[in-house]
Amino acid sequence: TLTLEQSLASVERVNLNVLLSREAAVQALETVTQQRAAILPTLSGSLQQRRSQGVSIGTVVVSSGRPTSRFDGLVSSNFAVFNPAVFSALKGARLGAQVAQENFQAVVQTVMADVADTYFAHLRNLRRLDVLDANIARAQSLLSLARNQLNAGVATQIDVTRAEAQLAQAEQARLQQVTALVRSELTLKRLLDIEPIRPLTLDNFQVQRVGTSLLALSDEKTAFEKRADLIAAQKALEQAKLAVRTATFERFPTVNFSGNYGQASAKFDDDNKQEQWNAGVNISMPFFDGFRSSANRRIALSRQRSQEFRVRSLELQISSEVRLAVQDAGSRNAQIAVAEKSVRLAEEELRLAQQRYQQGVADNREIVEAQNRLAVAEDNLVEAVYQYNLSRVELARAKGNVRMILGEKTP
Repeated sequence: TLTLEQSLASVERVNLNVLLSREAAVQALETVTQQRAAILPTLSGSLQQRRSQGVSIGTVVVSSGRPTSRFDGLVSSNFAVFNPAVFSALKGARLGAQVAQENFQAVVQTVMADVADTYFAHLRNLRRLDVLDANIARAQSLLSLARNQLNAGVATQIDVTRAEAQLAQAEQARLQQVTALVRSELTLKRLLDIEPIRPLTLDNFQVQRVGTSLLALSDEKTAFEKRADLIAAQKALEQAKLAVRTATFERFPTVNFSGNYGQASAKFDDDNKQEQWNAGVNISMPFFDGFRSSANRRIALSRQRSQEFRVRSLELQISSEVRLAVQDAGSRNAQIAVAEKSVRLAEEELRLAQQRYQQGVADNREIVEAQNRLAVAEDNLVEAVYQYNLSRVELARAKGNVRMILGEKTP
């Protein structure tokens, strides 16, 4: 038996989209390590054995020197003492890693919402199957009653035929519902990486019915603080602003230190190796780069403005989603009460129609119509409960935490 809590808990371990998003976050984190390498000193070692022969060319003669050998063993180092563009790029890479992590959390919330929706859809399909089974039972009862009335001489053959047609329609609807049930089951299995052949039983989960007044207490600012997609957009805006600074730093001078230390001799196995070393500081100042840095800065400014537009649009979207989800949940809750009343009225109508038929004052058309209306009313109730559950999932997603729905289970 699979519970909703288990389903949501397994999302981060098994869902394909979540796993791919997690790898993207891992790659972004390693990009920080790559960028950090640019500000750390580099050390390298080298061993080189050479043999060469020089040629001296004069105005009259050409002479060749004797071949010489040289062995060098060096440890070299290079260190960026001052390079503001590189340091700024490292900060940008760190923000990029934070953006990737928040995007991962946003994907987790989206997939969790999909899993919860599919979970409730499968429960709805199971309940619809129960409704159809009850409708088949009523159709069979009507057929038995019609035959008894026919044998008693108070009904005609058309009543029996009508009851048989009612039973056939109910059985056909059940066959169609079985296909819908299999579809929702396979969809849930695919989301949770469950083998299609494995049997699956869901634990019943009914969301508590809460009045509109309580739902309206939701705070949009809380949603702004918890929505991972908004946090990711805000981090991306910080990254865009930092990219503008990085482009500006390209005009600054850079200071690099380099040096090496080692030994040299004629051959690598000589005992009389001599110490050698060199060290230096390089200062580089860009004067003209073909307007490349200016273009980079304008591009960075354009990206910053674009990201500001996205952040503003996302804030408006989240505010609208929370307000709409609150309204929808309140409306769906009220619709359940209406659907329950419709079921009670349909049951009473069916009871009265059965009494009239048994008393022989009417044929069974009233019963058939009453049974159909009861089946529709029961199906509407199942659908109303399902839509209310979805609205509460959407409200939890809009607030930034789908797991909130787990605390709303009816005891």
